[in-house]
Amino acid sequence: MATKKTLPEVPVEKLKWTLNPKKLSFKTTDDLEPQADIIGQKRGVEAFRFGMGMLKKGYNIFVTGQPGTGRLSTVRKLLKEMADKTEIPSDLCYVNNFKHPEAPFMLRFKSGDGSRFKKDVQDFLDTVKREAPQLFESEEYIARKNQIAEAHEKKVMSFYKAIEDRVKDTGLVVVRMQMGPIQRPDVVPLVDGAPKRMIELEELVVNGRFPKDEYERLHDKRLELKEEIDHIVVELKDLQKEVGKKHEEVDRLMFMALAQDFMKPLRESYEDPKILNYLDSVLENMVEDLDSIKALGAPPQQGPIPGMMFGGPSAEMVFHPYQVNLLVDNSELEGPPVIVESYPTYRNLFGSIERIQDRTGGWHTDYTKIKAGSFIKANGGYLVINLMDAIFEPGVWQTLKRALKTEKIEIETFDPYYFISATGLKPEPVDMEVKVVVLGSPYLYAMLRNYDEDVPKIFKVRADYESSMELTDDSVLQVARFIKAEVEKGDLRTFDASGVAAMMEEAVRWAGRQEKISTAFPAMADLLSEADYFAGISKAKNVSGKHIKEAVDAKIYRANQIEERIQEMIDRGSLFVDTDGEVVGQANGLAVYSMGDYMFGKPARITAVTSLGKEGIINIEREADMSGPTHNKGMLILSGFLRNRFAQDKPLSLAASIAFEQSYGGIDGDSASSTELYALLSSLSGKPLRQYIAVTGSVNQFGEVQPIGGVNQKIEGFYLCCKNGGLNGKQGVMIPYSNVKDLMLRDEVIQAVKDGKFHVWAVKTIDEGVEILTGIKAGERKKDGTYPKDTINSLVNVKLKGLADQLVAFGKDDKDKKKPAKKKPAKKKAPPKK
Repeated sequence: MATKKTLPEVPVEKLKWTLNPKKLSFKTTDDLEPQADIIGQKRGVEAFRFGMGMLKKGYNIFVTGQPGTGRLSTVRKLLKEMADKTEIPSDLCYVNNFKHPEAPFMLRFKSGDGSRFKKDVQDFLDTVKREAPQLFESEEYIARKNQIAEAHEKKVMSFYKAIEDRVKDTGLVVVRMQMGPIQRPDVVPLVDGAPKRMIELEELVVNGRFPKDEYERLHDKRLELKEEIDHIVVELKDLQKEVGKKHEEVDRLMFMALAQDFMKPLRESYEDPKILNYLDSVLENMVEDLDSIKALGAPPQQGPIPGMMFGGPSAEMVFHPYQVNLLVDNSELEGPPVIVESYPTYRNLFGSIERIQDRTGGWHTDYTKIKAGSFIKANGGYLVINLMDAIFEPGVWQTLKRALKTEKIEIETFDPYYFISATGLKPEPVDMEVKVVVLGSPYLYAMLRNYDEDVPKIFKVRADYESSMELTDDSVLQVARFIKAEVEKGDLRTFDASGVAAMMEEAVRWAGRQEKISTAFPAMADLLSEADYFAGISKAKNVSGKHIKEAVDAKIYRANQIEERIQEMIDRGSLFVDTDGEVVGQANGLAVYSMGDYMFGKPARITAVTSLGKEGIINIEREADMSGPTHNKGMLILSGFLRNRFAQDKPLSLAASIAFEQSYGGIDGDSASSTELYALLSSLSGKPLRQYIAVTGSVNQFGEVQPIGGVNQKIEGFYLCCKNGGLNGKQGVMIPYSNVKDLMLRDEVIQAVKDGKFHVWAVKTIDEGVEILTGIKAGERKKDGTYPKDTINSLVNVKLKGLADQLVAFGKDDKDKKKPAKKKPAKKKAPPKK
């Protein structure tokens, strides 16, 4: 049997990138200046600056990147730095539209003038409320009213005198009849010096107490005069109306003169024609509703029920239509607004029109109930939202798109039950000039870009944030200065060089590559705070590498309960995992479990069974609907490998079943495809695999071992199994060679490798791996297509050729059995004897 010494292991110095604290240019973070600039996001920052500089329509910014990379904090910082401090957006006010109250007007003011205008209008209303009652009680007003009344009385008296002259010496007399609140002149007979009604006079005639001919004369004369009196009455009514108009005109003129005098300073302070037109409409409406203003100072009136008094309308009710609704007040801003809306509901983003319930239970609203949301408050500035949060809120995404496309927003209340709760208001739309920055994942960006045609029109700039950056001396110094900044920001203890180095090493592990360092600065800040906590417990003056390690271990312990339970099942034999011995057709694969905030690796037994047949490779997980598409692809690649290597001169005639033993949930990924292939080759060759070596890595159809993810967790998971079962110096893990630069193992594993108790091998091909697992060379194909004798490939080739020959022979025998037997010719009967 040909043997070969196992391939060299991964050198200890390549198992982890380490930073020697002594090589740092500082002893503690006190020697450093805090980091002020953004670290590791050159691409994203340049894209963001471009989007900020583009003032054309649609150049809103879509910030993508993994959560925890500090997207929001860097966006805040960039907006604060790049915002033009010289431009402060306008104040916005809604005022009443007296002709069409359902469509309030929008007024724009310079920053600070909106609140001043609201105060000026309120001062004007207070002045009117105070001075108007005095106006209607002034001597001038009373004199003018009396003058009109006297003139009217003279005209009325002249009418009555004319009537009296007509009835003089006719036996009739003019009287004033009270008909409700109105006095009406009438003509009645005068008998014995006293006026009598015609019906009374008729009774006297019947009784013979009054001459009948005289009665008839008076009756005819009365009818004659009655027509003239009725005509005079009509003239009196017209005169009364004319007097009423004169009274109203006096009220209007005197109030208008007073109000214009009060409003003069207000008109001189604002030059916008739209504002001046609104002030004119205020005066016009006040004049039309002058009775309400006059009633402000009137005493309570007697109601229909004795003792019940009714006062006039309240000043608040009278002057409510003239209030100013200050929608957006930018008086306190020193630059354009930067609003981060962390709860992007429809109401919070786009505002609403509130309603109130009156005494009768009815709902009503008006322009003063219009409220602005963050989108409108950010007008002229910047709005930042988390897009995933916004998309889940009803109505938000569609309204946001419509507003960005039209550059206008109509404030309304989003209410799915609008058919029973409509507000009836349609305020004037607000012209928008806002730069919207949304935060989302790359997946969300790709989905919206592909399926929503509006996204490319309204988000023309993508700022993509990276999860890691190049590990250089400059980046090391930047991260160290970041730690200094966090120390000052969080009032933490000083970090010494060992603490900084340990934080760096942990960040490199997070990045997953030795030449990269993570940009998950929020997570770094959390770990720094946790390390400071442990330094406080130990009453240390500075935070050192020991405290960083304690914080990491504590974080793992808080999250690894599931890992410990699985390990307990392995230790007690409930889950079958061998860490010693050799078995044919069986290998230890490595799987990664992700628990959201924690990821760990554990070995899994993979077995392969082969036999004569035509089924090829059977994926038991797939047959049981327990495998994902990537895992299925990896299994199909195994068939391609076997055809490429062993089926060039013969058909591939085998049935092989491969399974993850004791797997009761779904499985996906191709990182175990090389392990499955080793188990298959072992089953075909009959050579056992070393169970104390676990394997990970995917494979292609040419037998090249490809890199996988979670390499550190996988190695550490198998090490823990071997440690609990007892390290024997032979155990280890075989990984793809291309994963060597991803190694950032824990110190305990590295120490075991240094002591020769554990090993890590790196292979490039299946041939290298099978030699480590079996101790037998794989064997290279010769020109004649054969392999060196007693190599793994030779044994597999012979086995497959034998299976092919058996299948041919079996098919031939089976065909012969099914072939019908030939009939023997019938014997001729002998002729009868004579």
